[in-house]
Amino acid sequence: MATMRLDIITAEKIVYSDEVSSVVAPGSAGQLGILPNHAPLLTSLKPGELKVLKEGEEYIIAVSGGFLEVLRNVVTILADTAERAEDIDFERAEAAMKRAQDKVNSSDSDMDLEKAIQALKRSQARVYVSKRKRASKSKAK
Repeated sequence: MATMRLDIITAEKIVYSDEVSSVVAPGSAGQLGILPNHAPLLTSLKPGELKVLKEGEEYIIAVSGGFLEVLRNVVTILADTAERAEDIDFERAEAAMKRAQDKVNSSDSDMDLEKAIQALKRSQARVYVSKRKRASKSKAK
């Protein structure tokens, strides 16, 4: 089976680096499906779920935005933040989402509101990814 290189990088660390079969990413204009030998591409990402398929196994990663580049069978994601589903503390993610929602509801200025909305989108992505991981674990039992 054909593969391609995937590197997911944040300012702090390399989150993922391996050969994969496919990637589905939350592009700013909609979901992007990337397969080996994809045409060159550069796009921005919005907060959401990144799905990685490797040897029939799916890995889920929450990203909070950034950029995705496809070039010569290498997919590089420069993410603002990226967390593997298994690394997300569900309770903390839910609490952060509640705090972000409260900030959205009480923002005084447009600048505060924009920051609060971005924080809400990031926390929603983390909660969604964590819930999916928990649901897949309970199905496997």
